[in-house]
Amino acid sequence: MKYQTRKKALILLADGTIFYGKSVGDKEGTAFGEVCFNTGMTGYQEIFTDPSYFGQIMVTTNAHIGNYGTVAEEVESDSIKISGLVCRNFSYNYSRPRADKSLEGFLDDNGLFAISDVDTRALVSYIRDNGAMNAVISTEVDNIEGLKKQLAEVPSMEGLELASKVSTKEPYYVGDENASIKIAALDIGIKKNILRNLAKRGGYIKVFPYNTSFPEMEAWAPDGYFISNGPGDPEPLTEAIETSKGMIHSGKPVFGICLGHQVIALANGVSTYKMHNGHRGINHPILNLLTGKGEITSQNHGFAINREETEANESLEITHVHLNDQTVAGIRMKDKNVFSVQYHPEASPGPHDAEYLFDQFYEMIENNSVEMAKS
Repeated sequence: MKYQTRKKALILLADGTIFYGKSVGDKEGTAFGEVCFNTGMTGYQEIFTDPSYFGQIMVTTNAHIGNYGTVAEEVESDSIKISGLVCRNFSYNYSRPRADKSLEGFLDDNGLFAISDVDTRALVSYIRDNGAMNAVISTEVDNIEGLKKQLAEVPSMEGLELASKVSTKEPYYVGDENASIKIAALDIGIKKNILRNLAKRGGYIKVFPYNTSFPEMEAWAPDGYFISNGPGDPEPLTEAIETSKGMIHSGKPVFGICLGHQVIALANGVSTYKMHNGHRGINHPILNLLTGKGEITSQNHGFAINREETEANESLEITHVHLNDQTVAGIRMKDKNVFSVQYHPEASPGPHDAEYLFDQFYEMIENNSVEMAKS
């Protein structure tokens, strides 16, 4: 054991339930957030830096975390976005030749507090049965009443707007400036691999802050619009919803992922709701209703769109469903070049079954450009 002086630690849930463990390293600390779990066996570095996880305490279900270290370029944003980490066995040593740092060093560099030696099977089972809720992880094991008081003041994820916490402050560009296709992306928590997937197909992307108006984006004269993933409740994103309405009415192709999918639904009058437990992992089964084919997908969301309202909406068609619980996983507009999915086709981590959606977006842009040239 590297550390013989690791501190006693705990995770205290909002309903008063406590699970005990030890601090990672010999550190003392306390962190608050909504507790959630991810079932992926790999990809912890990408998960921890995914902006969609902002404000959440991550419980990893895989028994060993840290055993392959970290690599500088395998991040999905400029910093760790989770608020805390809970795991079973934390590996201080790593054996991956490509790794340039241990996970412990990576967490230290980002100031993230983590605890290990927790019975994560029991914890995940409890969360699964009782639902996502706020929690605190801490080494203050003798101050439970004080932690309860602080935890009671942490706002619920429901109704919480978080896109402003992770979005870019200023517009920036990705890709080849001489590309024939220009895509305007609304950043409400965008992942780097989304931008990589858009750029490698030959587009030039301008990334706009979360509160950018549609006229500002339209002034750049893009060929298509993209609305990103992101954290928090979609309903408070009134500016993004209004901007997406402008995108839809422009007649140009629009593609939304995760939070962007929910924003498009809200722009069409379909409500969203907080799930009992979200979908977080890299092996979620999806059925493409248009092709009849199945996809294994990477997912990370705690909200979903209302299926009954979607089915009743004359402008929308459900294109994908989650096979575990039949929630809506994809939609398209019947009379517009607009589509979205609830999951993460860019993966990182996860399988690449759904990468075709980026190709579909580009094909839609090219076809639309041809039609506009004819008219």
